[in-house]
Amino acid sequence: MNIAVLRESGAGEARIALMPDSVRKLVALKASLSIESGAGLGAARTDDEYAAAGAEISSDRNALLAAADVLVTVNRPPKEVFSQLKKEAVVLGFLRPLDEPEALAPALEQGLTTFAMELVPRITRAQAMDALSSMATVAGYKAVIVGASHIPRMFPLLMTAAGTVPPARVLVLGAGVAGLQAIATARRLGAVVEGYDVRAAAGEQVRSLGATFLEVDLGGLKTEDAGGYAVELSDEALQRGRDLIAEHAITADVVITTAQVPGRRAPLLVTEEAVNGMKRGSVIIDLAGATGGNCALSKADEIVERSGVTIMAPTNLAATVPVHASQLYSRNVTAFLGLLIKDGELNVDMNDDVVGPSCVTHQGKVVNQRVGAALSAGSST
Repeated sequence: MNIAVLRESGAGEARIALMPDSVRKLVALKASLSIESGAGLGAARTDDEYAAAGAEISSDRNALLAAADVLVTVNRPPKEVFSQLKKEAVVLGFLRPLDEPEALAPALEQGLTTFAMELVPRITRAQAMDALSSMATVAGYKAVIVGASHIPRMFPLLMTAAGTVPPARVLVLGAGVAGLQAIATARRLGAVVEGYDVRAAAGEQVRSLGATFLEVDLGGLKTEDAGGYAVELSDEALQRGRDLIAEHAITADVVITTAQVPGRRAPLLVTEEAVNGMKRGSVIIDLAGATGGNCALSKADEIVERSGVTIMAPTNLAATVPVHASQLYSRNVTAFLGLLIKDGELNVDMNDDVVGPSCVTHQGKVVNQRVGAALSAGSST
């Protein structure tokens, strides 16, 4: 079985899908690895390191694709890459199947089997494959660093001969993996931190990190699904949350928003009025920019200024920490590939409780019900 890794073509993308240590593990499973020359440079890994790990290095992208049984990517490859793969080849990566399901049409036409790392189920057996959590960890950390570098003050409490410097105040919206990492990082830097989440159960985790949990009464509404992801709430429930957020945003130096619902537009948490009420010099880092943003004024990958408040909505913060982001993602992917490799051969078992739910297309059909429903909804629209 031949596994191929290409140089990522997206703007600003510095990650690579497999690091050399993962290549060694896959070679030990009797798989052959082909790496496009220069693919690892953004993550500080050279062709020589991949060759030493047992991979074949090639600058002929067309030949790599033609010979690939499995293509491992970070992001969904462009249409022309799908068309160059042989029928029944496998593509594994972040494919955005719920947000942009129509973009996988070329995979259907080519009869490819595609696995989306976003769809790996949240079960104990699949923890080592949870790439969403890995990238959210990196993004939550980096969001705080970006916020700290943009506010006109320091984070920690300082006692100096010139007087006391009070600590910065950070408000984190959403206590998932990214939010909790943001809270932990802001606390390490010495900030006073508040955390908000619609899920009351998240309060214990927020408090355990030394932050204050802001809880809003939603009248017993269901706020998360069986997989632990937040569900879409009613307008009334969201408005209660917005009112509480606006009240606390007034004193915040940095607001970090992380709330997203898979396959849906990100919920609006910070209104224009709330931004207008914030103090000059404060910063909003909106990690939901790729799905519309949690802030009413956010623009994906742009910096917006409003009444002295800076609003940033970076859509790929993980790529700005490419070494550790690649290491984590590579380990996630390698664990998943271990389910597909049997005695050095490709073996797709759709009855496996991780492989089956993660599969989007197989044998020319969409096999994931959620993706199928998203496609149907798009067609009707």
